[in-house]
Amino acid sequence: MKRAIVACLCLGLMLFMSPRFSVSQEAQVIKLPAPQMDGGKPLMQALKLRQSTRGNFGPEEKLSMQTLSNLLWAANGVNRPDGHRTAPTAAGWNNIDIYVTTADGLFLYDAPQHELKVISKEDVRAISGLEGPAGGGMKQDFAKTAPASLIYVADMAKTKGMKYSGEDVGPLWSYANAGTIAQNVYLFCASEGLACILRAMIDPAKISQVFKLRPDQKVLLTSTIAQFKK
Repeated sequence: MKRAIVACLCLGLMLFMSPRFSVSQEAQVIKLPAPQMDGGKPLMQALKLRQSTRGNFGPEEKLSMQTLSNLLWAANGVNRPDGHRTAPTAAGWNNIDIYVTTADGLFLYDAPQHELKVISKEDVRAISGLEGPAGGGMKQDFAKTAPASLIYVADMAKTKGMKYSGEDVGPLWSYANAGTIAQNVYLFCASEGLACILRAMIDPAKISQVFKLRPDQKVLLTSTIAQFKK
């Protein structure tokens, strides 16, 4: 009997100490593969192909981890040893956080580490398809089945109430920052043959609630990405 108890205790200890069962930082983070920087179409061709698409999204099909890695790096990844990004940022704020919704959950892109922080494993893609009161509460149903949406959230704490000509430029410059990121996304999608739509008709209050954002985080825009309908 004593031997059986000891054996059970030893087995339990082995399972607890095993990496498979341990609660580690890796369980909360998804390390993305290194972005591929030697593919895609030439810039002028990508500009020619750039378009907004919402009516001819194809059937749901997950983006590969490599495509997601390339997409996020193109959007606002680190492209220089000094930590600067693929998108410019007013006053060096780097205050636009990219939240990612997929069928697998909700994630936050960490550009310096090029990884996804797991926020939730619940499928909340539909939330970015809701329009706020100004849109009559209508739904953009394609958002709930599209492979991914990128939600751009401004961290207003990083703007520190900066004023220019006596005006608080935080909101305006944050929209400019998000806009340059969104254009990078458009060009990447055009280069890779993906459908993309940038949307401002969203419900920031509902998104803030579901994402559990702080009061000084402001939801700005959303890019939804999918395959073209064949």
